[in-house]
Amino acid sequence: MSAIRLLVLGAVRQHGRAHGYQVRNDLEFWGAHEWSNAKPGSIYHALKQMAKQGLLVEHEVAPSTVGGPPRVEYEINDKGTEEYFTLLRQALTSYDQKMDMLSAGIGFIVDLPRAEAVALLRQRIAALEQWRASVTEYYTPEQGPEQLGHIGEIMNMWIHSADSEAAWTHGLIDRIQGGAYVFAGEGEPFVGVLADDEPNPFATGPHPADSR
Repeated sequence: MSAIRLLVLGAVRQHGRAHGYQVRNDLEFWGAHEWSNAKPGSIYHALKQMAKQGLLVEHEVAPSTVGGPPRVEYEINDKGTEEYFTLLRQALTSYDQKMDMLSAGIGFIVDLPRAEAVALLRQRIAALEQWRASVTEYYTPEQGPEQLGHIGEIMNMWIHSADSEAAWTHGLIDRIQGGAYVFAGEGEPFVGVLADDEPNPFATGPHPADSR
């Protein structure tokens, strides 16, 4: 499961309509280019691919400022919204994934109702506990990694990872249940996108005017 689809759909959804440079700028502003595969080529490819798949609608607007072809703006439709929430729920519940998918899920978690977010995170804890139990069928943490030679260090790492992820998830649940953040249906959401004329302090370098 790739984080790029969730990130791009979420960025377009926050804008309503967005062109490729806006999506790229937002993801760099969130630091996604550092912790995911959200590189410029991947972003533009994902936009075009999801437009072909009927998840995004393409709109041609005014030509770019450098005289290129008309700029394309993308708008998420009902099918894209359904895919977005499917990916978001998977990102929050599944443990067998890279950290970029979970990070993307946390970045959009407030698009869900508060109670559903908590329920999904509890599912994630249950999955982590189940995975941990499967590891301990072959490895006894109390006996230490030496019981399996140096290979035991791999399972020891898995156990510590499962425990720390479960503890972090419990903490997040506590914060959410304690009233942290504004979730869907509760009021004005946190705005995490840049305005067109707002400079991006985390940009990776100068970008030519976008015409894609």
